[in-house]
Amino acid sequence: MIRGERTGLRARHESDVPVLQAELYDDVVTRSRADSRPWRPVPPGSQDSPFAVAGPSDEAACFSVVELQSQELAGEALLWGIDTHNRSAHLGIALRPAFRGRGLSVDVLHVLCEYGFAVRGLRRLQIETLTDNAPMLAAAAGAGFTREGTLRRSAWVYGAFADEAVLGLLAEEWSRRG
Repeated sequence: MIRGERTGLRARHESDVPVLQAELYDDVVTRSRADSRPWRPVPPGSQDSPFAVAGPSDEAACFSVVELQSQELAGEALLWGIDTHNRSAHLGIALRPAFRGRGLSVDVLHVLCEYGFAVRGLRRLQIETLTDNAPMLAAAAGAGFTREGTLRRSAWVYGAFADEAVLGLLAEEWSRRG
């Protein structure tokens, strides 16, 4: 487990999958705002679940987020689109509803950055989020990310196009907490 001040990132356990599926995927409106792929019904226990446990990959690193104080599953975090040539990747996080609004997102982003920069040796991490996702924009700013631009009407979100913000953090801008 990679530990932050309030959260830890660990490998996904089989027992995490039904919880994440029910609370993060089956909420169609929220999931549509968080994923660029269209929502499709996925039956419980299916290997098609986006949370299904998979082996290590060079292109993605999927974690379960644990709140350290309670040791409860708080959500998921991932590095995806890992590009070893350009040494870059994208970040994503999703917290279960009971863990939102508790200030955990900044810590999760710090821990993901530690994994990306210190463990994987990446030089750039990027976040794309909807421009009206104030909690994620605030968490990204709190973790040191810089807003680099807006992709106008680039995301199809539950019946309408929405703008996306692009935020980036370079290895030399990252400060390891310690």
